[in-house]
Amino acid sequence: MKIVSWNINGIRAIYKKNFFDWFKNEKANIVCVQETKAHEIQFPKELKEIDRYNLYCSSGEKKGYSGVAVWSKIEPESISTSIENKLFDNEGRILILDFKDFMLFNIYFPNGGASQERLNYKIEFYDYFIEYLKKFKDKRVIICGDYNTAHYPIDLARASQNEKTSGFMPKERERLDKLVDAGFIDTFRRFNKEPNNYTWWDYKTAARSRNVGWRIDYFFISKNALKNLKSAEIESSVLGSDHCPISISIF
Repeated sequence: MKIVSWNINGIRAIYKKNFFDWFKNEKANIVCVQETKAHEIQFPKELKEIDRYNLYCSSGEKKGYSGVAVWSKIEPESISTSIENKLFDNEGRILILDFKDFMLFNIYFPNGGASQERLNYKIEFYDYFIEYLKKFKDKRVIICGDYNTAHYPIDLARASQNEKTSGFMPKERERLDKLVDAGFIDTFRRFNKEPNNYTWWDYKTAARSRNVGWRIDYFFISKNALKNLKSAEIESSVLGSDHCPISISIF
């Protein structure tokens, strides 16, 4: 089973960049996207009616902001857009699909770069979410999405220059340490420990052409799912967003 995750930076914008063709060619069982910047009613009709896929969406109270969506060939037993905290539920960052064999979390973690207030919100979101995951300790859990944090120096091109930049601050990176301590595994690093593997590049500085990037998009899985993990990839050749897709093959 192939699961894909991609911060698309706007569903209506990426639709005009051959997203539907990419979707068909990907042949994934489940496609998760973040930062749709739209409510489901605003999705292009073609994307709401993809043959053999069910579409599930979460959108925030603020229009044109945040938003996540999942297309799945497998029908979940239940769907939730809540982690049971109004402070974090109202921005459309969360989709939880409970399948028979595993739980899938599609999460668009907050960006802390805009202000100290948003940085504090990001840290609080991480702490609450990691605690919330304890409810599912007996389940196989997959958490994909844009985490908005590079974990280690290997995960960004210019680590020493960004230690005081949100996305690589020690207290942000410590939250990913806590996720690992809670029993979750970074799938990509199970197969590839090489540098220069990134998932986001700054548009403003044309960073992608020079591969001056950050790896801030992840699939983390619980330890009890590790035996089912077959591969994990960064699909860096795929254009259309300032992020690229990532994928795993599992079960």
